[in-house]
Amino acid sequence: MSEVDLEKITKMAERVVTSEGLTLVDVELKSGRGSRLLRVYIDKPEGISHADCQLVSEQLSVLLDVEDPFPGPYTLEVSSPGLDRALVKASDFGHFAGRKARLVVREPVDNQKVLEGRLAGFEAGRVRLDLGDAGLKELEFSNIQKARLVVEI
Repeated sequence: MSEVDLEKITKMAERVVTSEGLTLVDVELKSGRGSRLLRVYIDKPEGISHADCQLVSEQLSVLLDVEDPFPGPYTLEVSSPGLDRALVKASDFGHFAGRKARLVVREPVDNQKVLEGRLAGFEAGRVRLDLGDAGLKELEFSNIQKARLVVEI
């Protein structure tokens, strides 16, 4: 199997998504047992509809068939990032300021690898996280391994 150019696929997805007035949140490629799953997460301020997903799926599918960025079969899945969406880009941390999030860090912060608190913004490569009684922490963006919003009801 040849190497897959995820950056090229992401650029194709970005073109399709922005042409429809939507935002590309993330692109993932999962491989297993000879099959591939290409997941594309899209969003817009008022939320994503099934029709939005279908439209992007149809257009991106045609583009992928023409450009053929990787050999063999694959499944394309287009969806909303969900209420507990992953925070992937640095801008996500500023955009969702005020929302509760769970962060997993590479290097422990105060002997903890998992931190949960309210996002308090992003500035100069650092994520600000309000841990309540434990105070405000500033974390290097590069130290964050995974981050997700926490659903509050």
